[in-house]
This record gives sequence, structure tokens and C-alpha cells, in this order.
Amino acid sequence: MATAKKAKKAAKKAPAKKAAKKKAPAKKAAKKAPAKKAAKKKAPAKKAAKKKAPAKKRTPNAAFMKAMTPSAALAAIIGDKAMPRTEVTKKVWEYIKKNGLQDKVKRTMINADAKLKEIFNKAQVSMFEMTKLINSHLK
Repeated sequence: MATAKKAKKAAKKAPAKKAAKKKAPAKKAAKKAPAKKAAKKKAPAKKAAKKKAPAKKRTPNAAFMKAMTPSAALAAIIGDKAMPRTEVTKKVWEYIKKNGLQDKVKRTMINADAKLKEIFNKAQVSMFEMTKLINSHLK
């Protein structure tokens, strides 16, 4: 039953398409012009709405900004100064990129050298697991 309805719709559309092709140049030009004008009118309204709402500045979570003291193994990589977790992660990434420890094939994996092996206790870890392992070396 559903296929019969689809066949009827297809039959109705086929003659309409042929008729539309013959009249297409005049109608298309007439239809496109008002559509463009309408689109131009809507665009400024959207921009005005965006200007009314001021952007709220995000405040960092206090837990991330608390200065943490690194362990001796981690201090060998990032230094022995107390710093927030966000800075610790940045320093570890600087070390990884400087020494080319990111896996060439699967970029989410980190290949540990001698210093990082003390922290990770593995030869290779994912970048997501890395932050968890680093946090255990912060006090």
C-alpha cells in the first residue's frame, strides 16, 4: 500500500518537473531575488542579538589554581617550584614535545623515557591516563 502511494507521488512529480524545466529561467530568477533580500534582512538581526548579550568570563576552579608541590621524580622534569596543576601539565607537555616522546603513529600515546618511566611506571601511556598518573606525584 505504501509503495502504491509512493508511485502515485512520483507520477505526479514527474510531469511537474518537466513543466518546471521549460519555465525555469524566468521563475528561478524571480524566486531567488526575494529570497536573497529576506536573508540579508535576517542576518543583521542575528548580529544585533549577539551584541546585546555580553560574554561572561569564565572563572577558573580554585582546585586547579592551588599551588601543588611536585615529587622528586616529577621535579626532575618540571622543576621543584610549587605550581598549579594546569601549569604542571603544560610543563610536562613541553618536555614531551621537546624530546619527541609523542608516538608517531598514534598521537594520543606518550612513549616514556627514563625520567617519565619513574612517574608512569610504564613504557607507554595515553595522554588521558598521563594526567591521572601525574596527579599522584603532586602534594
